[in-house]
This record gives sequence, structure tokens and C-alpha cells, in this order.
Amino acid sequence: MLHIQDTLISLDLFEQYFCCDLAGCKGSCCVEGDSGAPLEEEEEEALKAVLPQIWDDLSAQARAVIEQQGVATTDSEGERVTNLVGKKDCVFTCYDEKGVCYCAVEKAWREGRSTFIKPISCHLYPVRVKQYANYKAVNYQEWSICASGKVLGRKVGLPLYQFLKEPLIRKFGQDWYNELCEAASLWRKTGGRL
Repeated sequence: MLHIQDTLISLDLFEQYFCCDLAGCKGSCCVEGDSGAPLEEEEEEALKAVLPQIWDDLSAQARAVIEQQGVATTDSEGERVTNLVGKKDCVFTCYDEKGVCYCAVEKAWREGRSTFIKPISCHLYPVRVKQYANYKAVNYQEWSICASGKVLGRKVGLPLYQFLKEPLIRKFGQDWYNELCEAASLWRKTGGRL
């Protein structure tokens, strides 16, 4: 583990290679799992605000869930998470003609229809952040649905912390990320020892 500011970071961020491979996984991370995407306090309101821009991109089933239950719910661990359609798809999923799942919120952001990219837990995936009393734990969540992302990451030589540069800066700030890069450089120079 590595300590930077108020975070404890798994060395997996340096050791693992990763690059999302939508052609290989078909966006499974938006579909698989026990509950929806974890939300930070202000993100639920941001998702409500973006609904008019993405409404037509959502399935009829997703719109019905949102109308009846809202954009979020509390899961079995007491966390606020996005709602699901049929205990499977996040309510914000949409599909292309090839059956690849996309985030409707991110799609709207990429098309300039929204200023909110997506929940930070989604942006950081496959890294998860867990808040404890005095620190945040930053860990890689290895999951079989992301196997093609690991293969592609190794093929292009992209360490996980570099793949996640934008969301890590969004979550922790540029100074934090600079410290992470310095630690990664030292880690490489010392052959994986800090």
C-alpha cells in the first residue's frame, strides 16, 4: 500500500495494466453486479438534472423505473446507488445496434448536451474508493468481465493509474495525481519496491 495525503492506495494501480475494451466486454460493468453505481451526495441531484437531456436515450423500462422509484436507491450496505432495471441494467444504460452497452449520461456529455460526465464511481472503474474514518482506500477491483481490458492494457502498455488519469484528478486533484506519478516513477526505478 502507498500513502498519499488522506488516501491509502493499492500498488495494483502501478502493477496492473488496463484499457477499457468495449468491443470485448460490451459494457458489462453497467449491467453486471449486485447493485447500481455508488453515488456521492451531490451526484444524485446531478443525475436528476441531466434527465431531460438523456430521456430519449433511455429504454422504456428505465424510464418507468425512474418515474416510479427515482434515479437512485439505497442498497443492502446502506449506500446510495443508481437504480436498476430488472435487477440488472443501470437505469442510465443505452445500447447501440451491436448490443454494446453505453452510459446515456456520458453519451450526452460527449455530444455536448451535458456538463456532467457520469458518477465518479463509474469514471474510476475498475478502481473503487472506500471511505474510512481517517482515510480513503483506493483499490483495484479485479473482475472477470474486465478481462479484455487487462489484455488490451498490457498490449498497449498502459498502467492502470495512467489509464485513470482524468478520473483520479477529478476525484483527488492534480497535486495528488502528481504525487502518485512520482511514487510510480520511484516504484519503477526500484524494481517494484517503495
